[in-house]
Amino acid sequence: MGIEQTLKNYSGMLSRIVATYEADPTIQQEVMQEVSFAVWRALPKFRGEGSEKAFIARVAQNICLTHVRKEVRRPRSVELDYDMKSENASPEELTEKDQQRESLLTAVRSLPLPMKQVVSLALEGFSHKEIGTSLGISENNAMVRFSRAKTELKKVLTQQITERGV
Repeated sequence: MGIEQTLKNYSGMLSRIVATYEADPTIQQEVMQEVSFAVWRALPKFRGEGSEKAFIARVAQNICLTHVRKEVRRPRSVELDYDMKSENASPEELTEKDQQRESLLTAVRSLPLPMKQVVSLALEGFSHKEIGTSLGISENNAMVRFSRAKTELKKVLTQQITERGV
């Protein structure tokens, strides 16, 4: 499979990883270009140790970490388009799902980087072992980080609900 096809196959995952690190859609596009270029450069070095998906996610994570370290910003709101809308859903249901997605993404962005990395990969369906391989940590460490991240996300989401008065 060619590099262009590989990038196309993983574009959704890469976009979602970038969105967990950057809220501004314009800057997301810039970071996505950096990620695509980095994947293009790194893919010939892939030796089949682990899955290609984990390798590509690791490249994306590294570019996003570099971006976060260079650009210190406060979280901003962003409209997500994950194409998850049902044709049968009412406008109220669609609005509620959009609000839930935005709340989760805002909460994920507030996590410390080690937790954010684990959560962004878990949301892509990676196992603890794959997360560990992708991040260069043990499977156990990935499990611990994910457990701590879930606890922190619950706190942040509960606080968001309390602040909205729901």
